[in-house]
Amino acid sequence: MQYGICNLSIVPLRLEASDTSEMVSQVLYGDVFKIIEMRKSWCKIRLAFDKYEGWIDTKQYFEISKEMYDDLRHEKPKLSSDLIEFIQDKNQQLYAIPLGSQLNGLSILEHHFDGLITQDKKPKNQLVTTAFNYLNSPYLWGGKTPFGIDCSGFTQMVYKLNGYKLLRDASQQATQGEALSFIEESEPGDLAFFDNAEGNIVHVGIIMKDNYIIHAHGKVRIDRLDHSGIYNVDKCMHTHKLRVIKKIV
Repeated sequence: MQYGICNLSIVPLRLEASDTSEMVSQVLYGDVFKIIEMRKSWCKIRLAFDKYEGWIDTKQYFEISKEMYDDLRHEKPKLSSDLIEFIQDKNQQLYAIPLGSQLNGLSILEHHFDGLITQDKKPKNQLVTTAFNYLNSPYLWGGKTPFGIDCSGFTQMVYKLNGYKLLRDASQQATQGEALSFIEESEPGDLAFFDNAEGNIVHVGIIMKDNYIIHAHGKVRIDRLDHSGIYNVDKCMHTHKLRVIKKIV
């Protein structure tokens, strides 16, 4: 088994071993992973944080030992906490890294960072505050940064920056936490999940106070939330059908 760490700002994680394949997620700077299959130009990886799998280009990671992988996986995460920061390599070259990049592997990569760091679990009331960092970020299928993000990437990164672990996809996140019976039982920071006509959970957002929700739909935006679902104030219509509310924290 081989292991790696992401030494670039954002690396696409693809469904298949091809540049034209669907991007299912992104590997951010400092993320560590197992390599579970190797090909000439591509490797299939399993991320340590959420066990998500996909293919990355073999030119877009740095190989590490099992010991390094185990050490990094068990360390308390240290994350960059500004929208964009910079790291410097041993040749004094700069690399831009996005909000939520992991900084535990700096010494392994021989990189230097002197920006803002967040670690430890934060109070639940900080979740919505963190979510505002992504407000108006454009929707991007598979995205996880303020420069493009999908609905479950948004909730996962907001929770991660506050010290909590969510799985990657909305359907996976819906298996976590405690289900609530009514919106009135929810608190800011709880997650609301929405399904399609076939009953599959396809969307998630973060509940705010006073029956509002912040979620990624076209962009990260704020809409009304009621017992039917999300009411889009611009379109004057419901856009998502409520399935379940989950308390994670």
